[in-house]
Amino acid sequence: MSDGLADHFLLLALDDEGNHLVGDPALDYGLAGAVLLDLMLAGRIDLAGDQVVVTDATPTGDPVADAALDRVVLEKKPRKPDAWIQPLADGLRGRLLDRQVEAGVLRREQDRVLWVFPRTRYASATGTEPAAETAVRRDLAAALDGDGPVPARTAALLGLVQAVDLARKLFPGRDKKELKARIDAIGKDNWAADAVQQAVARIQALIASMTAVSVATTVITTS
Repeated sequence: MSDGLADHFLLLALDDEGNHLVGDPALDYGLAGAVLLDLMLAGRIDLAGDQVVVTDATPTGDPVADAALDRVVLEKKPRKPDAWIQPLADGLRGRLLDRQVEAGVLRREQDRVLWVFPRTRYASATGTEPAAETAVRRDLAAALDGDGPVPARTAALLGLVQAVDLARKLFPGRDKKELKARIDAIGKDNWAADAVQQAVARIQALIASMTAVSVATTVITTS
C-alpha cells in the first residue's frame, strides 16, 4: 500500500522535479503527524486526556502505519503526541520515498550541486505531476469549493498542509485568509465525533507549533 496520508502529504510537498515545497524539519513533522492521524482515523489509537493510547492493535495492512503502531504498542509508558512526532519521524521520509520509487510514482535522481556536493532528488517518474497527486489535489480542491460533508482523511490532510504553511503554495490563487478560514471550518464541521475532532485538531496544532519554533530557531541561529 502506498496511499496513506503520509504518502499523499509527501507527494504534495514535492514538485515534479523533486524540489521540496516544505523545509526541514517541517516536512518530517508533517509526515509523522500524518501517520498518527492515519492510525487515529483507522481506530487504532486515540487520545486519553493528553496521552496517545492504543485502542486496537490489529494491523492496518499499511507497513509504514503498522511499524508506527508497533512502536506505540511496545511503549509501556503513555506519551503525549509531541513526544511521538520525532521518534516516528526517524527514517520515515526515506521509507516513504523508497516505496513511491518502488511503486513507479517517483524516480531517484542523483547529481551534484555546483558540481561538488552530492544530491539526491525524487522527481516524478513521468516528468509531470503524478496521477496519485492529481487525484489528491482534486479532492482537496473539491473540499474547499464545496459546502457538504468532507471525508475525514481529506479534512485531516487539509489541516496538515495548513499546519506546515503548504496550503497557500498548493492553492496560490486563493486569498490566504479565506483559505485558512475554510480549512479551519472543514476541520470543525466534518468529523463524526467531537472526540475525534479534538484529537485531530490537537495533532495539527502541534505540528504547526513545532514548525513555527523550528523556523524561529533557524532565523535566530543564522542572524
